[in-house]
Amino acid sequence: MTSAELKLNVEKALDEIRPFLQSDGGDITLISIDNESSVKVRLEGACVGCSVNQMTLKSGVEMTIKKYAPQIQEVINIEA
Repeated sequence: MTSAELKLNVEKALDEIRPFLQSDGGDITLISIDNESSVKVRLEGACVGCSVNQMTLKSGVEMTIKKYAPQIQEVINIEA
């Protein structure tokens, strides 16, 4: 898989999870993919400072990204 395909797959994963975040007044943006194994995202809106955002990140976002791009090892939230 090329890095362009990897980015496309990660974006597909974010598109799948975005409606759930937006329904709670939040959103998510892809910041970068490092070494084709680590994804950096920014949780936005109501997701910032939300007490469950780490759980959302690990169980929802990371799981969905790994479904589309199994080589991803971790997802990191970069705070604004």
